[in-house]
Amino acid sequence: MNLDFASVWEMISDIIPENDALISGGEVVSWKDYDLKSSKIATALTNAGLSANSKAGLYLNNSNEYLIGQNAIFKIGGVPINVNYRYVAEELIYLLNNSDSEAVFYHACYSKRIKEIAEALPNIKAWIEVADGTESHFDNAIKYEDLLDTCDPMERIHRDPNTIYMLYTGGTTGMPKGVMYKQGEFLVFLFRTLKAMGYDVPEDINNLEEQIHNFKRDNTFIKSLVGCPLMHGTGMWLGAFLPLLLGGTAITSKNLGFDADQLWTQVEDTKTSNIVIVGDAFAKPMLDALDRATIEGKPYDLSSVKVIISSGVMWSEEVKNGLLKHHDMQLMDTMGSTEGGMGSSISTRDNPPKTAKFSLNPGVIVIADDGEILEPGSTKVGLIGTSGLVPVGYYKDEKKSAETFKEVNGIRYSFPGDYAKLEEDGTITLLGRGSNCINSAGEKIYPEEVEEAIKRNQEVFDCLVVGIEDEKFGQKVVAVVSIEKNNEISEANLVESTREFIAGYKLPKKVIFVEEVQRAPNGKANYKWAKSVALENNN
Repeated sequence: MNLDFASVWEMISDIIPENDALISGGEVVSWKDYDLKSSKIATALTNAGLSANSKAGLYLNNSNEYLIGQNAIFKIGGVPINVNYRYVAEELIYLLNNSDSEAVFYHACYSKRIKEIAEALPNIKAWIEVADGTESHFDNAIKYEDLLDTCDPMERIHRDPNTIYMLYTGGTTGMPKGVMYKQGEFLVFLFRTLKAMGYDVPEDINNLEEQIHNFKRDNTFIKSLVGCPLMHGTGMWLGAFLPLLLGGTAITSKNLGFDADQLWTQVEDTKTSNIVIVGDAFAKPMLDALDRATIEGKPYDLSSVKVIISSGVMWSEEVKNGLLKHHDMQLMDTMGSTEGGMGSSISTRDNPPKTAKFSLNPGVIVIADDGEILEPGSTKVGLIGTSGLVPVGYYKDEKKSAETFKEVNGIRYSFPGDYAKLEEDGTITLLGRGSNCINSAGEKIYPEEVEEAIKRNQEVFDCLVVGIEDEKFGQKVVAVVSIEKNNEISEANLVESTREFIAGYKLPKKVIFVEEVQRAPNGKANYKWAKSVALENNN
């Protein structure tokens, strides 16, 4: 079997053509049609002048069309580019230029912005517009639906397993960067990951075809509901790639924004087995919806749910425990970034959750700033490095690639910038990104650790912690906090109650209460916004 995404999915579509591959807003696409529609769009891309290694942007909301468009790009041997749908004109121009994109898929609701930026992007050969019920404002668009009606399906081709797969980072530590992998290596890594997560997959990916036949015989396919955006690694890798590579179903919502009640309704309607989210930004509203439905005497049917998977940010102990009260399932907390996976934590009713505690993945080290590779029980903190699947590098950024991907004792590691403590039992306690580290009176304080302590207060809905300049301490800790509805707590009481969970020097010197803590669509922290709020209220 050829090791590229499109070839794997072509093989699966031949075995289970009538099974559901994609579901979005009640629209169901079979594996046969997933392959057929992707092949027709692939023809359109080649007709527009794209070929192997061509880049194409996906400026789309969660939808079946997102995954069909991505597969079409894979089919021609091209490279899909994830585009954040919140980007404004300047950011879009940067990303599409930086990635050397030659085509862009976009929903009609973004047509005004496409019209605004089109002239600044002369290398784009095709603007492919997906209808979404809104008015189109760009006359040069090629209609996605017309392509399905007029294009013949592209013949299947042999593709190079060394073709780059690329995912752009969120730009939390600078401009977004394209993290490059070789497709063949990435697929092998995904299967190893699936095996480690407990999924029934073959040791050798080349035996996948036999396994798909076994799934078909036993009717044990995964149905995965992607609660977070497909434009980010968590949503795409864990939410869509995971089920689709095993012949399962990827389920999305057409609605922009997160609606917990809608999610649980989808779970009931589709008999979802897996739910993929990003931390408390998704889990808290999900828990609130379950609590409310139970109080009203109309509890949601969760009987099909086997696992909720979260990645990207820490997922608090209290919320995990709340979810487990409603249903006995696995809660899987994976720690990692676009540049590499580092650890995981699995909670059940029999294995109570612990915030920020992860079992170290094989091939992962923790190295202190002085170069010492830390042993379990060390009092030092260090950078996490992973050797499992190390990216080729950042697209068109050799300097940053050299800083992030380094050799230690002859082994190549990825160091995305996350700090941790290596505990006596070999687990790691995640502290946060070094770039966000606060230096207060010579003490290093990691925002994520303080945030999780603050969020253990039942009155707190969400929190971000930043450091701002201070004459006495160098930097002082400031917490930007939103409160649960119909709750209240004073700054003094919040600080005092948090003292139970962290050392005094880590406590915030100031608490700023806001109506809503701003996060990215994937749930990740918007520290730039939090810092501006802290500075505005620094009196």
